[in-house]
Amino acid sequence: MAKNVLGEDLQTCSTEPLTGWHRNGLCETGPDDHGLHCVCAVMTDEFLAFSRDRGNDLMSPMPQHGFPGLVEGERWCLCINRWKEAFEAGCAPPVVLSATHISTLEFVDLEDLQRHAVEPTA
Repeated sequence: MAKNVLGEDLQTCSTEPLTGWHRNGLCETGPDDHGLHCVCAVMTDEFLAFSRDRGNDLMSPMPQHGFPGLVEGERWCLCINRWKEAFEAGCAPPVVLSATHISTLEFVDLEDLQRHAVEPTA
């Protein structure tokens, strides 16, 4: 079982919409996931606009890829570099720590994730 950033079993990020590199609801990663979709984030309008302005439109549906488009409040497995870029720009979306893969800690500090957490931490 994969672990989250708290060292516990990785929890489901979202099944509606179905997210994750493997489209199993989990922010797991693997050798084919060059974007490292390991951060379970809660979408905000500010972040969605930020991502669109940087060439990754997460709002527009792409039925050919089974992608419904995202709206504020939905959870999605983000690429760690996009979350980090948004963090540095001051518009990082909230993070669900229990559903964020432990490999995220190779790129960002737990304290930064905790400051953006949407759930209490121990």
